[in-house]
Amino acid sequence: METGICLHSIIPVRADPSHKSEMATQVLFGELYTVTGQETGWYKIRLSYDNYEGWIDILQSNLIDEHEFSRLTDSEVSITLDLVQLLSNENGKSLIPLVTGSSLPGLDKSRIRVGQEIFVYEGSVSDSRLHGSSKISHNNLNCKPQLIEDAMLYMNAPYLWGGRSPFGLDCSGFVQMVYKLQGLKLFRDASQQAAQGEIVSLLAEAEPGDLAFFDDPEGKITHVGMLIDHHRIIHCSGRVQIDSLDHEGIYNANMQKYTHKLRLIKRII
Repeated sequence: METGICLHSIIPVRADPSHKSEMATQVLFGELYTVTGQETGWYKIRLSYDNYEGWIDILQSNLIDEHEFSRLTDSEVSITLDLVQLLSNENGKSLIPLVTGSSLPGLDKSRIRVGQEIFVYEGSVSDSRLHGSSKISHNNLNCKPQLIEDAMLYMNAPYLWGGRSPFGLDCSGFVQMVYKLQGLKLFRDASQQAAQGEIVSLLAEAEPGDLAFFDDPEGKITHVGMLIDHHRIIHCSGRVQIDSLDHEGIYNANMQKYTHKLRLIKRII
């Protein structure tokens, strides 16, 4: 089994092995993957972070051996907080711009090692760390106020189908990245995220950081956002914005209408 790590700022992951295919998600720097298939010029990969699958251009891949993959998988992962910050290799001959939410596995005194390469990062990182296990640790249970602060880092970021960066992201990518900054793993799509956590029966019982899910006329969950309080939600619809929320759904004051119908609320932590 071949394994790899993203050593670019962002790699687009396509639904099919073609640059004309839709972007299903993105891999950010430092995120690991396994190769599950291959076609001419393309690898099919499964992301270690959320098990999402798709295709990347072979020219953008960086394969590592099984031992290095295991070492990096078992390392604590620091998460970048700066909107954009440069990462350099130790000899300073190349620079990589990292966006908010990039991964730095095994960060030690501003350095990470990937194979024989040493990278230097001197920007801000989250106080929380990701671990190999996707289980929520007790260290994360009191981070709800910080979730709201982290969500504000993405305010006004434009909507981009499949995006996971401050320069473009979709609704589920937005909440996934906000939770990642606190060392908490969410699945990739809204319908998958809706299966996580515990149901909150009433909006009045919801807490900041809870996730609200919305469905279409066929009952399929198509949208997700994060509660700020009982009456407001931050979500990505056109851009990351704050709207009113009640038992019916999201009310957009500018449009003077409800834009999304509330289906359920889940508590992740």
